[in-house]
Amino acid sequence: MKKILLICFCCLATFVSFAQTGGPTPDPNEGGGGVPIDGGIGFLAAAGVAYGAKKLWEKKKTE
Repeated sequence: MKKILLICFCCLATFVSFAQTGGPTPDPNEGGGGVPIDGGIGFLAAAGVAYGAKKLWEKKKTE
């Protein structure tokens, strides 16, 4: 029963998300363009590498 409800919820959630799209796109010349995501992705990648290195260092210390 839970699986059926979860599947129905996921299907309905996609319809709602499609209903939210639309409207005029902002003109990039007016300063209303998209937000650059380069800095955030770089930060997350660096944090992931640092976390992985820390875990490897801890595992190496305990062996």
